[in-house]
Amino acid sequence: MKIVIAGAKAIGAYLAKLLSRNNEDITLIDSNEESLDSISADLDVLTLHDTPGSISAMITAEVPHCDLYIAVTSDQHVNMNSCSLAKSLGAKRTVAKVEDYEFANPDFSDHLHRVGIDSIIYPELLGAKDIINGLKMSWVRQRWDVHDGALVMLGIKLRETAEILNRPLRILCGPDDPYHIVAIKRGNETIIPGGNDELKLNDIAYFMTKRNFIPLIRKLVGKEHYADVKNVMVMGGGKTAVRTVATLPEYMKMKIIEIDPQRCERLNDILPINDNVMIINGDGRDVSLLIEEGIKSTQAFVALTGNAETNILACLTAKRLGVRKTVALVENIDYIDMAESLDIGTIINKKAIAASHIYEMLMSADVSNVRFLMAANADVAEFVAQPGSKVTRKKVFELGIPYGMTFGGLVRNGEGMLISGGTQIQEGDNVVVFCHNADMKRIEKFFV
Repeated sequence: MKIVIAGAKAIGAYLAKLLSRNNEDITLIDSNEESLDSISADLDVLTLHDTPGSISAMITAEVPHCDLYIAVTSDQHVNMNSCSLAKSLGAKRTVAKVEDYEFANPDFSDHLHRVGIDSIIYPELLGAKDIINGLKMSWVRQRWDVHDGALVMLGIKLRETAEILNRPLRILCGPDDPYHIVAIKRGNETIIPGGNDELKLNDIAYFMTKRNFIPLIRKLVGKEHYADVKNVMVMGGGKTAVRTVATLPEYMKMKIIEIDPQRCERLNDILPINDNVMIINGDGRDVSLLIEEGIKSTQAFVALTGNAETNILACLTAKRLGVRKTVALVENIDYIDMAESLDIGTIINKKAIAASHIYEMLMSADVSNVRFLMAANADVAEFVAQPGSKVTRKKVFELGIPYGMTFGGLVRNGEGMLISGGTQIQEGDNVVVFCHNADMKRIEKFFV
C-alpha cells in the first residue's frame, strides 16, 4: 500500500513509525528539513522536503497513485485543502486532522465527502472520550469496549488486596470462567500468558470479560473499596477539557482550574451554564488553592496542560493529597514509561489515539476499533470473520496463530463470548485480537 503523510510533527512522525513496521510504501512531506532528517535516520521511509499541500509536492510524492493520503500538519486548513487536492489528483482515500470541532461534527460529514475529505481526525474529542472512560471506573487504568459493550477489556493495576496473585492462570480462568487474562504488563515486559503464568504484585493485568461480570472482576482485584468518581478537578482549560465537559456524565461534577483569565472568560462563554461545571482562575500547581477548592473530597484529578512534566507532577501532588484516580495528558512519547513507573494512573496520548483511528484504514480485512495500548506496547482490534475465511475453518487451537497474538473474545449476534482453544469461530463473528510487539496485518489473512 502506498501512503503519503503530510506533516512530520507529532502524529505524522508517530504514524510513520507505526506504519514502517508493516513495510508499507511511505512518503513523508514536511517543510522542516530537521524533522525529516530525524525521522529518516531511524525509519525506512521516503522523505520530501517541500510545502505540505502544494500541488508540485503532491505530484513528486506520487499522490495521484497513493492508496491513502494523510494530512496531519498543525494547520487544519492546509490539511483539509490538501485532502481535496489529493482526491482530485487521484488519491483513493484521504484523512485530515482538524482543530475545530465544527469540522468533526458528524452532521457535516457529507459536505466534507463532497469536497474530497473521506475522514476527519479530531484528537481532542478522541482524548476526551478516553478520559471519560477512565473516570467512569476509578479502579481501572484503561477500559476498551467491544461492539457497544458486548465485551469489555479492562487494564487493572494489581495491589496487595488482589486475591488472584501468585496462582497459575489455568486455575484462575479456565474455559468456563467468565473472564480471560489476555496480557500482563510487568515492569518493562509484556507477557501473553499461558496456563502456568501467575499474576504478581504491581502487574497491570488486561482482563477480557462481559459487562455483567465487571463487579466480579472488581472483587477479584480487591478494589471494591475504591470510591466511584463523582467530583473531578481538571487542571488546564484547553480544547480537550472543553470536549471532556461535553461528554461528562450527568452524575459527575467538574471544576476546571485555568491560569489564564482570558481563557476563563472564554470557557464561561462556551461551556453550558449548570451546577455541574465550575471555572476557577488559578494555578493548578498551587497546593493551597487545590485544598481550598476541595481536592480532599475529590475522587479524580485530571491534568490537561500542554506540558507533560507539569501534568505528571500535578498528578503526583494530587495523589499525595489523597486523590486515588489521576489522569495525565502526556504528549511526549518518551515520558510515558516514566509516568507509568510513577504510578500516575491513566495516561492520555492524543497522537497515539488519533493514529489508532487512521491505522484502521490500512487494514484490508473488516476491522474496527483499533487501539494502541502504549503501556503494553500492544495493539488490540476488532476483526469480522468473512465467509470462507481461514479463521472459520478450524478450531482456534488448530489455526496456528502467530506468536505474540491471542484472541480475547468474540461477539456473535450481539452476544459477547470468551474464546478458548476449542472455540469454533463463525462467519460474521466480531473477534477481538490482542497483538503484542508484532505486525497486526499478519493476522488479516485469517479473516479475509
